Amino acid sequence: MGNQVVIAVGTFILLLTGLLLGYVLSQLVLGFLAFNLLTFLGTLSLILIFGTLYYVLFWQLRREQSRPSLSPNRTIPNQPQEDVSDSYLKNRLIARLSGDTAAAERLIEQAKQTYPGMPENWYCERVLDDLERGQ
Repeated sequence: MGNQVVIAVGTFILLLTGLLLGYVLSQLVLGFLAFNLLTFLGTLSLILIFGTLYYVLFWQLRREQSRPSLSPNRTIPNQPQEDVSDSYLKNRLIARLSGDTAAAERLIEQAKQTYPGMPENWYCERVLDDLERGQ
């Protein structure tokens, strides 16, 4: 919600600044506004404000698009994939141990004690890597 307010306010200010800048530049080109230090600094400040707002606004939009939106009603889209990869890795480990599920569970538990706090698939990958290296 906060990011949407920033984007809306930034867009409004960007629109107003752009209109004001366009008006001032058109008056300078048509000769209705005298070119002096005051108009030069005013135009320069409008250009800087416009450019800064444009950059910040689109930076904020890019940042919001790159961040996955998680609402309470939605589930994490990668969760089923992780479950599939967990079972896939566990099946690979059991196949590597010639179907010995007890040994696979024992090795995973050993890895959990050695490296606590890691995801389940990490332990399966670790045990598979250790077996491939011959440890």
